[in-house]
Amino acid sequence: MSTHARWKLPLGTAGVLVLAVGAWLVFGGPSADDGAPAVAPPAVTQPSAPPPVFASTPAVPRAKDGGLDLVGAATAQLQAAPEEDPGPYPVDLESLRAKLPGNLYWENDVPTKDPEELRRREAVKAKWNALFGKVQSNEATEQEVHQYFEHRRQVSEDAIAFATTVLRDYGDKLPSEHRGLLELSVNLHRARLSELPRHESDALERREAHAQRQKEWRAGGGRQP
Repeated sequence: MSTHARWKLPLGTAGVLVLAVGAWLVFGGPSADDGAPAVAPPAVTQPSAPPPVFASTPAVPRAKDGGLDLVGAATAQLQAAPEEDPGPYPVDLESLRAKLPGNLYWENDVPTKDPEELRRREAVKAKWNALFGKVQSNEATEQEVHQYFEHRRQVSEDAIAFATTVLRDYGDKLPSEHRGLLELSVNLHRARLSELPRHESDALERREAHAQRQKEWRAGGGRQP
């Protein structure tokens, strides 16, 4: 990887982030990109200039990561076509990796075209989406509930760490719209973190109530009331 990786944040990401937060507020689970198909936009006239080429990071995050939720959206990569390349982007990914070696960005969001790596990421997303489904349907064990919300906590904390480090080290060199997307990501993840304890507590209470209903049903011989 070159010292200064050429990556940019897509300008449409801000709208995606808002949709992701809406999904989170419903239950506190993965953002809208967690497997939800995007609505096809109306047909538009093909531009004469070559369109930008998106890197492998999904348009919205993980929460698809089993949650990378907004960090993927806020730091989604956009590589310009060679003839439109304005030069090296003012962010040194190798320097960021040295400062944030365990950050989930490197595991789930850094741009890649490696088929094996892309398959691994899809498997990770499927794993966390499956666990989210168990939590939502009250079928998860108490340990699985804690595991799911601990993962969501790590996703948001890593997203904040990545975005704030980029802003601190390169904020004065970034285009204003890219700074805005990173600042939005920080604010959204902080809001998500503040809601996590309540969502986890609610999930545990629902699970307990569900288990109690099942126990009473079995005690009654499995007959519907």
